[in-house]
Amino acid sequence: MRIKSVQAIPVRLPRDIARSRGTAGSPTALCGEGAYRWSTAYPVLYSENFETALVRVELENGLIGWGEAQAPLAPEVACSIVTHLLRPALEREEFDGTTERIAALWDRMYATMRVRGQNGGFMLDAMSGVDLALWDLAGKIAGKPVCALLSAAPKLRIPVYLSGTSGHGPAERAAFAARYADEGISIVKLYYESEWQDLLAVADRLPAGMRFAVDGLWHLPPDRAVAMGQDLDARHARWLECPLYPEDVEAHAALAAAIRTPLALGESYRSLRELQPFLPSVGVLQPDLGRCGITGSLRIAAAFPGEIVPHLSIAMGPQIAAALHFAAAAVNCSLCEFNPHVFDSANAFLQTPLTRKGAEYHVSQAPGLGIEWNARFDENFA
Repeated sequence: MRIKSVQAIPVRLPRDIARSRGTAGSPTALCGEGAYRWSTAYPVLYSENFETALVRVELENGLIGWGEAQAPLAPEVACSIVTHLLRPALEREEFDGTTERIAALWDRMYATMRVRGQNGGFMLDAMSGVDLALWDLAGKIAGKPVCALLSAAPKLRIPVYLSGTSGHGPAERAAFAARYADEGISIVKLYYESEWQDLLAVADRLPAGMRFAVDGLWHLPPDRAVAMGQDLDARHARWLECPLYPEDVEAHAALAAAIRTPLALGESYRSLRELQPFLPSVGVLQPDLGRCGITGSLRIAAAFPGEIVPHLSIAMGPQIAAALHFAAAAVNCSLCEFNPHVFDSANAFLQTPLTRKGAEYHVSQAPGLGIEWNARFDENFA
């Protein structure tokens, strides 16, 4: 059968910035005016809205697959790439749902702009959204969940870690984490804004038995990074994520050699080519399925024998589901990111919600990614 149509939908939804602070997508205080505002902690923009890019691929027989690109700002950019570059490359192409055909279409999309230097960034984000939709279709064609296409014995449940803590100060943030510790979650990720001692104070107030990881948000001071890492060593931190500028290979290598806490990297990179120089320094690999797709993430995982923990930031159902199916299939993955605000926002649009029970995700066994939209989605995006 052939691909009939490829469409992209920019999504922009209001959200409670104050409630979300300290979690994925808005980990620091923001300043300025307008929809996009500067972080007060380091030079990067965040959106005051929940933003992402959905992709819809339809086959000639009427079967529809849904994907999603990681697009926390300017989702129209990824959507424009899908519309103007990827759609012409894919429409009327044969599609049988095999792994080999998905890989060939990934390479076809990549080839559209590779000689023009567009082999990362928004281009790969857009490709990844399409890739997830193709895998969704592949599962529906086979009548199997995507994880069963990837593995003969996929996991049915994935342990979660809590991503971020809301609250106004160390005591409130630790109390936020404690509520989830009561549900059995044993790891929490703390976001470093500007006060390192406040972060350590949260870590020191966590319930007994709850470990912590730290997201450095790419802005540990280079002259203090080792000392800060040693603070984490002393507290047996699970990992130190994104400690330094994502372009700095040498600095990451030096930091990894100087501390015991594993470095966690992956969300800033879209391909094995981009990640390759960093792999010797990585202790925990964090591919983002909305930036690498399932196809790209499989290629990255094949080159990395260590622990893999998929990155999940601002996302709706397809992106979260893809991360769970990938995690279920990857033998070296036993943990997946859980952000309560993002999870609830995604489930608000799903006919059958994604499931977390206590300290575990339950992986959908419906065909494809298991995504079916409800009436609220139709009202907002149809």
